[in-house]
Amino acid sequence: MAIVVAGISHQGAALAVREKIAYRPAELLPTLAELRRASGLREAVLLSTCNRTEIYAVEGDEDVAPTIWRTLSDRLGEESSTYGYVRRDRDAISHLFHVASGLDSMVLGEAQIHGQVRDAWTACRSECSAVLNRLFQTSLLVAGRVRNETAIGRGAASVSSAALQLARQIFGSLAGRRAMVLGAGEMAELALECLVNEGVRAAIVANRTYERAQALAARHGAQAMHYDECWQALPEVDVLLCSTAAPRPVVTMDHVRPAMAGRRDRPLCILDIAVPRDVEPSVGTLDNVFLYDLDDLRAVVTTNVERRRAELPTADELIAAEVERYWQWFAGLAAVPVLTDFRGEMERLREREVSNALRQLDHLGPADRAVVEQLSRALMNKFLHGPTVRLRAAAANGRGLGIVDAVRYLFGLDDASRTESRSDRDHHHDLT
Repeated sequence: MAIVVAGISHQGAALAVREKIAYRPAELLPTLAELRRASGLREAVLLSTCNRTEIYAVEGDEDVAPTIWRTLSDRLGEESSTYGYVRRDRDAISHLFHVASGLDSMVLGEAQIHGQVRDAWTACRSECSAVLNRLFQTSLLVAGRVRNETAIGRGAASVSSAALQLARQIFGSLAGRRAMVLGAGEMAELALECLVNEGVRAAIVANRTYERAQALAARHGAQAMHYDECWQALPEVDVLLCSTAAPRPVVTMDHVRPAMAGRRDRPLCILDIAVPRDVEPSVGTLDNVFLYDLDDLRAVVTTNVERRRAELPTADELIAAEVERYWQWFAGLAAVPVLTDFRGEMERLREREVSNALRQLDHLGPADRAVVEQLSRALMNKFLHGPTVRLRAAAANGRGLGIVDAVRYLFGLDDASRTESRSDRDHHHDLT
């Protein structure tokens, strides 16, 4: 029995590859059911986000990685293993703990992956048993500890989150504020989503192509406006976020100065995340206008990412201790069946030898036969007591799997059925 993860992430594959192997929630269980039929996996969880697709599995005697790669290759339309990785046992455990903690994310320390790991585990619970249930539950607890006991998640580490950080410095909280987004591209949508999540009361989306503004606004409960009409709403806006593809500034002094005249000293935060810039630099000289461009935001991100990276040794140390704790529990599981097999095989040998001896001592009465039987049991228990105690102790301190393999090899437990058949033949030969 082994824990294995095989997958593809942003570390080795471009978005064009990752998006082809992304799974919708409704596809998770059918995919795992097919993997179970095609391989010897015992438990499995499929984690699929925009930045990674990974299958965590508990395999039996068969290596499940080739089957996982075939499944992903069929979906991708080419060989998938060239983009991916396989981790086993301790490395697989450590990998999941790093993923859940945001340490393997594109944005170091981002918090969204914690919920994605939880949702994947919840969706795949019917394909899990003791090993993966405990593994994923532990990963979520470890991620919580990393977040609470280190500064790995503190401070903005993306352009959108940096924009929010700067806006909060002006307003304290964005709850109940009004925002307007110029543009309808990917960065504009990400920023709008962040604003809505911060509790912005009303949001406006304006774009030169009104249909795109409508589609983006509909996805986030915002209001779409024609580009030429949005300036009328500017006096009531607290945050203006600009992310168009215009070749020259679209927000000018002529737009902002009249809007500021009727605001009664209310500040306006303008976040320009466009390249080239959407806002004339001179706009920032107006009273109560706080203008930040992409260089300002990247300076915030760089500072915060450096702070987060400084926390990596502490986070890694915490995770390493939790990996060993889980590994000791997992290794201990291997001791239980081998102890059962070990004692069962010894009991079969004891019964056979006592039976052979008593056939040659047919003059003994029932009481004497019981003494022989009891003596054999007592000897067997004394012989097995030491190895049993040591095997359990080895499992508890993390050396269990190696000791288990040695016990199976030394006592031929994997060949128990073959041994029993040979013994039966020898016994028949003795009788004849």
